[in-house]
This record gives sequence, structure tokens and C-alpha cells, in this order.
Amino acid sequence: MSKVDQRISDLARHTYGTWRRQELWKHPLLIEDAEGVYMFDASGKRYMDFSSQLICSNLGHKNGTVMEAIAKQASKLPYVSPGFTTQAAIDAVEALRTVMPEGLEMFFFSTSGTEANEAALKMVRQYKAPSYKILSRYRSYHGATASSLTFTGDPRRILAEQARCTIDGVRFAPDAYCYRCPFNLKHPDCGIQCARYVDYMIREEGNVAGIIVEPVVGTNGRIVPPPEYFPLLRKICDQNGVLLIVDEVMTGWYRTGKAFAVEHWNVTPDILTMAKGCTAAYAPAGVTVTTNEIANFFEGETFDHGHTYAYHPLVLSAIPAAVAEYKKLMDSGLPQRVSDHLKNRLYKLGEEHPCIGDVRGMGHFWALELVKNRETKEPFNVKADKFSRVDLVTNKVATDAMSQGLYVLAWYDNLIIAPPLIISEAEVDEAIQILDKSLTIADEETVKTSVPFSRSSEFGTS
Repeated sequence: MSKVDQRISDLARHTYGTWRRQELWKHPLLIEDAEGVYMFDASGKRYMDFSSQLICSNLGHKNGTVMEAIAKQASKLPYVSPGFTTQAAIDAVEALRTVMPEGLEMFFFSTSGTEANEAALKMVRQYKAPSYKILSRYRSYHGATASSLTFTGDPRRILAEQARCTIDGVRFAPDAYCYRCPFNLKHPDCGIQCARYVDYMIREEGNVAGIIVEPVVGTNGRIVPPPEYFPLLRKICDQNGVLLIVDEVMTGWYRTGKAFAVEHWNVTPDILTMAKGCTAAYAPAGVTVTTNEIANFFEGETFDHGHTYAYHPLVLSAIPAAVAEYKKLMDSGLPQRVSDHLKNRLYKLGEEHPCIGDVRGMGHFWALELVKNRETKEPFNVKADKFSRVDLVTNKVATDAMSQGLYVLAWYDNLIIAPPLIISEAEVDEAIQILDKSLTIADEETVKTSVPFSRSSEFGTS
């Protein structure tokens, strides 16, 4: 064993790997460098980053403008208590106000999407007291703390419940999941029952303070809702006096083609949370943004929340630089052009690989849902398999792709296609060529049918 390999093994013995059994954290891959859409391991092998790390490196790696802004702040004022303010905070708020949906005016800065959602929960429960219940959806992820995991629907919530690390007052609503409609209906004849059922839940539950949703579901499937969903959900919230919280941690920062995904449906939430891409992932930011109506409530009430690292100047310094870089990139037309190319290449994969049941998404945010049988939509793996010892088919595909130089995230039933917004058509083609080979692993385990793959969210891709 080389000296470098020994040091990696030593590191693994003394650190916890995230979201996994520790027996699977014995020799993590050492990444030495990253630039553009590529990263490089200690041997110099190149990997294309086809998932923007954890759907966060939207501007790619080593954007000089953002790096320079952080370095400049570090030399000037690397930290001060959040009881003070800084020029970095002033600049960050001014930059954010140029891109926020109209009506969202008041900001709180933390250091992660989890913390942004934690702040939103406290705000909602204070503002709507004595109502306290939060509605979420089964296909969702909102963070890693006790409260944010409680209103997360994916398998990680189950582990948190087993550890008794949850809060009370959370209920789960049906997903706007057209490929596997929970009501077994078809759009547009469904009447958008997935939204209408929320109205039923609110009225029957009582004490509902808010509902939190990802505009396009993130880890759990890039599920694009039908076009009527968000306008109807907004109406239902208004009629029942319930706050609408949108979690834009993954979908924000032009990931879906607009600054924030909820803008595709011309709906303004009461609270918007974001993180990840707002600093291009170069510094750990979380942002909770509210309407002035909510802000006015706290004029006379204590905002019962804060962190040592809230309003951290190094974090805030990255935001104006990132905003400027996003605007420049979007003005170039590159992301808009490449998103169409990416969509068409993914649809072509769907036509050629029987393991692909559904291709869905928008912008640079797509899912390939893998199935054993297209006709019955039987999945290879289900939620319960994620943290079991079952060998996931999606992992097999992703592992093979990685061996060929393509990094693509895998969940238990889908592959996460979310490249940096700076990717070119040629680089997309390079990635698709590798993925095309790796998907044959799943093809070999499918039941062959004549049923074509689904484009369940094509109505959301314009």
C-alpha cells in the first residue's frame, strides 16, 4: 500500500462517512483537483461531474470570480458576530433582491439548506400559532436535523424515526407524480387530485400552519408537477390560511432554467429557502426569504433563531459574485441551448434502453427512472432497499459509469442527471456515450416489452 493509500485508510478509520454503513467507508476516492465540469483523482484520472456534486456546483469548479471574492473577504474580515453587520451582508442582500421573485423581501442567512428549512419551520409555527402542523410530501428531502428530517419523505426519515430523532405535527400529502400517480389517474383528466387532496387534508387535520414542497422534487426523482398544480396549491393555501414554503435548495439558481423553479408557474410562496448554488457551493450558505407580511409579525415578536455562523462574511461574499456570474452565463444563451440538447439526448437513451421507464425533468435537472418492466412499471428497487444490504441496480450503473470516468449520482430508483450549467453540447455527448454503455447492465435484468418509455413531465420542459 502506498503512503497516500495508507493515509486515506487512516482517515477512513477516524471519520464517519455520511448516509452509509461505515463498512462502506473504508477507502474513499481522493479528489486532488477540479475545474470546469471535471474533477481529478490522486492518480490524475479525470471524471466528468454529471451531477454537479450534490446538485450544488452549478457554475462548475474553480470559477475565478467567486473564488476571488471569497479570498478578498478573507483578507479583509473573515468573521464577525451576527450581532453586527458587514459590507458583505449589504452586498449580498442587494444582489439577491435583483433576482428574487416579487414579494419576497426579508432574508435570514445560515450555512446550509437544512438550516434554511429549520428557520422556516420556526417562523411558520411562531407566525401561525396555535396552528403548528406541517404538511410535506412522501417524495421529498428537506434536511438532516431532527425537524427537517421529520418533514422529509425519503428513507432517511425512517432511520431518524427509529432513532427517535423527530418532532411532532408533520403529515404527508400525495405526490404530484404523474408517472406513478397515487390516485391511479391520468393528466389532464385527473382534476389535479394530488393538489385537491391537500385541501381535504387541511380541513380534516386542523391546526395546519404550512406546507413545504420542492417545486421540482430533487433527490427523490426530479418530479415535475403538472402545470395546474402550483397555482391550485397556492389557491388552496390562501383559502385555508396556510403558508406555502418552497424548498429551492436544489431547484434554485437556474437549475431548471429560471432563477427559481417556482417561477415557471408564476406563483409566489410565503417563504422560499435556498442554499447550494447561491454561492456556487464554494461556501456553505443557507438562505430563508419571507414576505413582508411575515417580517412585520416579527417586528413585535422575538425571532427565536440564530447561529454563531449566521451572516458569516466569507459565505456572504460569494453571493454577489455568483449572482453576477449566473446573469452573465444566462445572457450567453449557453444553458438554454444545452438544456434542449441534454433533453433530446436523454430521450434518445430512453428509446434505446428498456431499463428506462421514465425520463423527466427540466433545464439541467433530470431523472432516469429505472424499471424492471416498462409495462407494469415494476421497479428494480424500492424505498426499503436504500439502506438495506440489497445491491441496488442504480448503484451498479453509476459504479460502472464512474469506472469509465463519469460521476453520476444514484438514488434507489433513479439516476440524477444534473450537470453544471457551464457544460457544453460536446461534453454532454461525452457523458451520454459513457452512460449509454453503463445502462446495458440494467438492460440485462429487464423484462423485455414493446411498451415505450414515458415522458411524464414533458409538459414542464418548455
